Amino acid sequence: MNQDLTLPALPWWRAPAAWLVVGGPAIVVVASVATLAIAVRGGDVPLRTAPEVAAPSMTPATQARNHAAAPRR
Repeated sequence: MNQDLTLPALPWWRAPAAWLVVGGPAIVVVASVATLAIAVRGGDVPLRTAPEVAAPSMTPATQARNHAAAPRR
């Protein structure tokens, strides 16, 4: 009754857990390089326009709110 119950050692690439450990970060690295390539190649060109003059209706929110709440003189 002396049987050897150990399984033979598998190479690392044959173990499913090794692919979970190595594969996840590898996919993230590939995706980040692809995202960087898209960002570097396909950047939008900034528009060069003259600054617009703010209209009186474009006052900041706090000034407009305080003006609306203040009584008329």
